[in-house]
Amino acid sequence: MRCPFCGDDSNRVIDSRLGRDDTEIRRRRECQECGRRFTTRERVEDVLPRIVKRDERREDFDRRKLLASLEKACAKRPVAVDALERLADRIEKRAQESGDPEVPSDRIGEWVLDDLVQIDTLAAARFASVFRDFQNARDYAAFFEDAAARRSAAAAQRDELPPLRAPEPPRRQPA
Repeated sequence: MRCPFCGDDSNRVIDSRLGRDDTEIRRRRECQECGRRFTTRERVEDVLPRIVKRDERREDFDRRKLLASLEKACAKRPVAVDALERLADRIEKRAQESGDPEVPSDRIGEWVLDDLVQIDTLAAARFASVFRDFQNARDYAAFFEDAAARRSAAAAQRDELPPLRAPEPPRRQPA
């Protein structure tokens, strides 16, 4: 690792910690030559599938492109950047775990919509209007009906699991 200040490649690691979502290692380093400190981040290089576009072009999966489209859909909406990062993480992981060497962009878009509806319905409508090429108000109406069904299905799925309860403290026996 070269020092960003002097360019020398002799440095030592001072501190290592797990980074964002335990998917990267953050290392604090000190240059042996100039004595300045800098931070590096190490992340396992994922083997991601290629994305097959509607016109049959193939592209590498591009997380930045996904995040840019999410940010456009969520512009001026009360959605935290961290929520978008987590959504992009889930989509990236899902694409990787699919095991397919190529994934259609339509499938990626549906995954995004499934999760984005849970975060912000209006942002999901914005995303869907571009992704599904809405032409009129009926397209939006159909989307909102579908979104309500998706939210209901997700809520029903969450309700299938028994709620977690704190264990009750032991009851004292009167003496």
